[in-house]
Amino acid sequence: MVFSSIIFLFYFFPIFFLIYYLAGDKYKNAVILAGSILFYAWGAPRFIFVILGTTAMDFYLVRIMSHSRRKYLRSLLLITSLSLNLGLLFYFKYSNFFIENINHLLAVAGMKEISWVKLLLPIGISFYTFETLTYVIDVYRDIHKPLKNFWDYQLYIVLFPKLIAGPIIRYHDFANQIYDRKIYYTSEYRLRGLYRFFIGLLKKVLIANAMAANADAIFNIPQSQLGTLTAWLGALSYTFQIYFDFSGYSDMAIGLGLMMGFRFPENFNNPYTSLSITDFWRRWHMTLGAWMKNYLYIPLGGNKVKTKRRLYFNLWLVFLASGLWHGAAWGFVIWGAYHGFFLVVERMGLSKWLSHLGKAAVIYSFVVVVIGWVFFRLEHFQPAMAYLEAMFTWKADSIQWYPTIEFWTVLSVAVFFSFFTLSKVGAVIQEKIFFAEYSLRRHYVVAAILLVLCFLSAAHLALSTYNPFIYFRF
Repeated sequence: MVFSSIIFLFYFFPIFFLIYYLAGDKYKNAVILAGSILFYAWGAPRFIFVILGTTAMDFYLVRIMSHSRRKYLRSLLLITSLSLNLGLLFYFKYSNFFIENINHLLAVAGMKEISWVKLLLPIGISFYTFETLTYVIDVYRDIHKPLKNFWDYQLYIVLFPKLIAGPIIRYHDFANQIYDRKIYYTSEYRLRGLYRFFIGLLKKVLIANAMAANADAIFNIPQSQLGTLTAWLGALSYTFQIYFDFSGYSDMAIGLGLMMGFRFPENFNNPYTSLSITDFWRRWHMTLGAWMKNYLYIPLGGNKVKTKRRLYFNLWLVFLASGLWHGAAWGFVIWGAYHGFFLVVERMGLSKWLSHLGKAAVIYSFVVVVIGWVFFRLEHFQPAMAYLEAMFTWKADSIQWYPTIEFWTVLSVAVFFSFFTLSKVGAVIQEKIFFAEYSLRRHYVVAAILLVLCFLSAAHLALSTYNPFIYFRF
């Protein structure tokens, strides 16, 4: 079940919040937990037991660890928990990838291939695995005490707004909200949460889905028949699809959380307005970036290493890991290495040159990002290079795809909302809609506009069966 589905919007959403708001304070967490288990089990009934089973083991391992003062035992339990969670992630997500590569090498050597049953990937495993890791590591570091109640830990892991695609919420940033949500549990914040949810829904349904249909059509054209202009429009379509798809889902998750009284961290901050790739990664999938920084980059030495060579290696390694986290294919690894390369080059001096360009540096960062998305979309090196060749070697367009008026309209809207915060007026409008206090008049205006657009979104969903979600498989 995804947020932009008829069953969620017209059945799960109203029934869940009706029960949640009617329930007494001491029962609200139980309602959330039951709803979250149902939400996940609806789409992956077999895998809900994987989550519940591993979280049960984690909870008691961490509880024993927290009560022990013997360093070797704490380290042993930490390693056990990390091995359990990373082992499951590797088994479900990467075993197919590694077996395929081993079989390729065996075939080249003329040896018999390994037989292997293809494994299905549990929905959202990359996201909730990272959150289980933050729990055990934060407790091990004595940053925060462990939860006393097993069901409270289950709630932290399976809380449905963030379960499928984040934001990735670190344990110590969230733990206190499990017991006390009075600050944000007001009518004002519930309404703002509803607005945020609907804004995300609009981004997903009206922009991302339209861009996705065109991106699929173009990327499915045989690359020998792909013209240069069409190739660029396909890359741009995917560039805006993935942004409005993922940021829209994050908006919906943040809005749902706020309607329950939870405050989730922001996950996107106008990433296509970045002035460098370093800046891009401060704005894109911000909770993943924060996770990688705190649980991988800093333990490797961060910026405090003795040599620049080690600093550059750490940066590159972190982005290789980030690429592999996104998917079990060489295209994702190349995508991570590609971004890591530009981060290193910027550290080596390119950032000083970019600073002289002012806002014009947006062109540099955007083009670099668009090229990177080709590797991400095609997942394999040779098809990606063939597609890039079509982008950078002039070739007349084929007759297999033509941009329609609808395409140009949606593309224009996507471009406008991706870059409008470059102006002071756009930045002020965003601040008022997302973060500033609402006056009664603003409530009326925003509610009226969103109501009309939501009817359009609902109509679009009702009339179309095409509703992809990119990060659903991560």
